[in-house]
Amino acid sequence: MPYPQFDRAKLRVRPLGERRNKVVIERDHVRLDDVPSALPAASQRVLDEAVERIRAARTAKHPVMLAFGAHSIKNGLGLVLIRLIETGWVTHLATNGAGIIHDWEFGYQGQSSEDVRENVAQGQFGIWEDTGFNINLALRVGAHAGQGYGESVGALIENEGLHIPDTQEFQQMGIPAGFRAVPHPFKQFSVQAAAYRLGVPFTGHPMFGHDIIYTHPLCSGAAIGQTAERDFLAFAHNVSELEGGVYLSIGSAVMSPMIFEKALSMSNNVAIQQTGQPIRDHFIAVVDLAEAPWDWQKDGEPPADNPAYYLRYCKTFARMGGTMRYATADNRDFLLALYQRLTVRPSRSHAVTIQERAKESP
Repeated sequence: MPYPQFDRAKLRVRPLGERRNKVVIERDHVRLDDVPSALPAASQRVLDEAVERIRAARTAKHPVMLAFGAHSIKNGLGLVLIRLIETGWVTHLATNGAGIIHDWEFGYQGQSSEDVRENVAQGQFGIWEDTGFNINLALRVGAHAGQGYGESVGALIENEGLHIPDTQEFQQMGIPAGFRAVPHPFKQFSVQAAAYRLGVPFTGHPMFGHDIIYTHPLCSGAAIGQTAERDFLAFAHNVSELEGGVYLSIGSAVMSPMIFEKALSMSNNVAIQQTGQPIRDHFIAVVDLAEAPWDWQKDGEPPADNPAYYLRYCKTFARMGGTMRYATADNRDFLLALYQRLTVRPSRSHAVTIQERAKESP
């Protein structure tokens, strides 16, 4: 059917530098020796078990996968995530399209997080030249090179530019072949850049229309689909090796449980053909801010008339075999405490916790 389509060419796309941002990464990032706030007792037990499971998994060379929502990036956890992959405790990172964007904006301009209410009312939310142009261009280049979604953007940040191929696609866009420099003066805070540099999978799992890059005229559904498909299959491959491993799902209500259940079903399909058994010995820790209204470990799945039944990030993972634990915690506190327990003992030189310092920021 010839449904009318919105013409993005009509948009007034403004420079990113004109946007007011809520988060300044040099000021607001979580420092590696900050003091995390104390976790609730039940959540502390989940953290303790996760630490032991991760140690055992890495000793046996099994994977530790960490999937997270965009707030883990927006909350300034980049240096913590980078150190977890540098030290080898985490072997795969996965996030949604917004996580990719916040990480890129921090690397590019050191700031991110616009005022959604204010900018939607002005018809300007998400309609920014630098973000839309550069990320979409990176995905087009990455699709041409056979790269994944996160890898394409990570290469842009780490290399501080893109190698534009000499093809008709880019010629028609008026983008000359050769290296196109795009400085990223804050790339030390970029998790994607570090993952690209270290050769650690950082997979992006976008949903079309969810992210601000879709407002830009350079957006290509073909490039997004090709790079995202590659990342999903890379994610599924590592899930297929999760026997004896650990999966951490931090602050992701939809993306993480949805991609995991499909990847595990695919993995079990092949595992049962090969060994007669599904993947069973894996540990899943789910972390979110919401209080746990139901004891999934003790009482199983709640009935459909209980509101807890509709907590997707608990219900899905409770059905995934292995061992699932749920922790109520701020992602900053849980991930920083996890890093410190795995890697170093904090000096406790800071008298102020992360939460208290965040309240003091402008």
